[in-house]
Amino acid sequence: MINITVLFFANLRELVGKKEISIEIPEGTTVREFKIIIGEAYPELIPALDSTLISVNKEFGFDHDLLPKEAQVALFPPVSGG
Repeated sequence: MINITVLFFANLRELVGKKEISIEIPEGTTVREFKIIIGEAYPELIPALDSTLISVNKEFGFDHDLLPKEAQVALFPPVSGG
């Protein structure tokens, strides 16, 4: 197991009721698997996770990317506007 920090922004922060958490995930977890894990921990996020932007250590995180030890993972709602 590895420990990561998860940051929530905008309406995702409101859904969770926290701006930051620390969780343990299995070593070798991908961003895609992380979305499942965070959805199980916070079911209120599930409807938003398909369109949520993920950053890992301040860089875009893609579904196939592995989460490293002590990673900082941020969740952002999709950007909208014109």
